Amino acid sequence: MNWTSLPPLPALRAFAAYAETGSVQRAGAALNVSHAAISQQIRNLESHVGISLLDRSRRSMALTEEGARLAQALAEGFGRISQELEALTGAEADRPLTITTTPSFASSWLMPRLARFREAHPEISLMIDPSAKLAPLEPGGVDVALRFGSGRWPGLDSELLVESPIALVGSPRLVGTRDYSDPADLQAFHWLQELGTNEATEWFAQFGIDHDARQGVSSLPGNLMLEAARQGHGIAITARVFAEDDIAAGRLRLLFEDSRKKGYYLVTRPGVMRAPLRLFTTWLRREAAKAK
Repeated sequence: MNWTSLPPLPALRAFAAYAETGSVQRAGAALNVSHAAISQQIRNLESHVGISLLDRSRRSMALTEEGARLAQALAEGFGRISQELEALTGAEADRPLTITTTPSFASSWLMPRLARFREAHPEISLMIDPSAKLAPLEPGGVDVALRFGSGRWPGLDSELLVESPIALVGSPRLVGTRDYSDPADLQAFHWLQELGTNEATEWFAQFGIDHDARQGVSSLPGNLMLEAARQGHGIAITARVFAEDDIAAGRLRLLFEDSRKKGYYLVTRPGVMRAPLRLFTTWLRREAAKAK
């Protein structure tokens, strides 16, 4: 690495703080300097690299395309440095372990097992955010995500925890015993999907089917979605793992299944894990292995 070609660190810190906060005033407060100092450091950085990083032609400044690229690189770089320092110094040892996952996975898979983790590690405090929204994994914020998908999240490490295809299920009271061999046969039903997702829309698009808009789609928290399906309120689209017991008991019929390999992944930032996260991920792997 050519160290002499790199811009001064204060200028990089000032620009990264501006990109993160969105204003020179907030960036100055974050770095405990004046907003004028932030502006000067950003101009110094632009002079050093010979590129305009901010578009000042508007009433409020905005990052140029080049500025956005540099901001992303700095966020990743400074974030990694912060993460490693926290792991090395133990500065975050007492911060609660923050976990984000969907309401379905939290209620159906994680919560029934969590007592065993609490028994093994009572000293570790947990914060669980049951949301379908993809929360960013950032130093000092969310530590680990349990996400449904195919495992491809750029810049993050992912490991398949629970394999489960997408399934379409309905109550026998609603769908009867008829053989639904064509996905288009389901377009006239009311549909149920997990709040915060658009899986029903994506599924119809995948097969080139126009859903009957008069039947509508209801979005509910995951546990309520399955209960609504049991009661015959509509066709539910969900990860099959959540409907297995209902299918086996005959409360729901499996109508279609996505053959693509998907499931819930253990997703973390690259680098050294702080001790509570390392213990939690090891426990998750053991629990997942028991369920296979």
